[in-house]
Amino acid sequence: MYRFLMILLGLILFDEVVFTQSAPASDENIPFLVTFGADAVTSWGDDDFCQIFFFMVPSSQIDPVYIRVYDPDTGGDLDEAKGEFNTVVNFSLYGGNGCWSDKDAQSLGPVGNYRSGILLSSKSFGRDKQYNKDYYTFGPLNPYEGEYVEKFDAHVFKIIAGGVSGDDGNLYRYFLSELPDENLAIEGGNVFTYEYSFRLSDDQNQVSQIYPFVDDKTISIEVSNFDWDNDGIIKIISVAKNGLLCDVSGDDYWLRNKFRILEEEKNTTIEIQFVKNQKLKILNNNVVVVVRNQYGLSLPFFVIPLGGIPVYTPKIMMKGL
Repeated sequence: MYRFLMILLGLILFDEVVFTQSAPASDENIPFLVTFGADAVTSWGDDDFCQIFFFMVPSSQIDPVYIRVYDPDTGGDLDEAKGEFNTVVNFSLYGGNGCWSDKDAQSLGPVGNYRSGILLSSKSFGRDKQYNKDYYTFGPLNPYEGEYVEKFDAHVFKIIAGGVSGDDGNLYRYFLSELPDENLAIEGGNVFTYEYSFRLSDDQNQVSQIYPFVDDKTISIEVSNFDWDNDGIIKIISVAKNGLLCDVSGDDYWLRNKFRILEEEKNTTIEIQFVKNQKLKILNNNVVVVVRNQYGLSLPFFVIPLGGIPVYTPKIMMKGL
């Protein structure tokens, strides 16, 4: 626990990327999160039409906080239409006991008691010009309304974005802020999820990455990707792995890869890197990525990588499982 807390405290020593509490983060180089309407088909790149994100507010924060959603409407310039826009997506904000700690809240789909905690606010968005390329803000939120999590030494809030109806794709972003009408990051804050559903860039020269955290109990991981659609390659980078390739999925199915975790990789962040197809231009590619440990428990993706972005150390040998 002590090492974990020191990692969190050490985050404030990193460069300007640390102060970007958006999801996706600027360093991840991912344009948008994506959630489709409940009547969509999974072959468009969303496996369950639901996405859960957690917002970590350090216990030292006493002023109100705000969670801002960029372009929450479904039907604007940034969204993915399937014919005429007919989709509604609901954003529900939760705090209180069980918000994060309930095991169903950390599950990889809308199952069981995933809406655990206390519902603080909820709003559904269809086609609404008011929020096209603009923000909707949840708050002000008293930090103590979130669930206190000792190992983070922080209060945690949860937002569930769920497709209510329709078959279009809602593309959006989150920001954890100290202000209601401006993105001002909270020192020591972070944002994380256990199942990352996102849109890749259309630019073939862009490389994206996300950062799962591997704790000291992990001895192997299973990296799963859904609906990759032949859009290049996926690589694993860590202090011990220098671009280890993952097998990639095709249209509308999961593909799983297992890797051994070395002692040096415990309590560190791993980078999953997405390199676009250089020969074939793939547009509007929506992807889902999950990482599980040897017990089948999902690992969190932090937008601000705990301990910093991993740097490969050549003296450590790579090992696959």
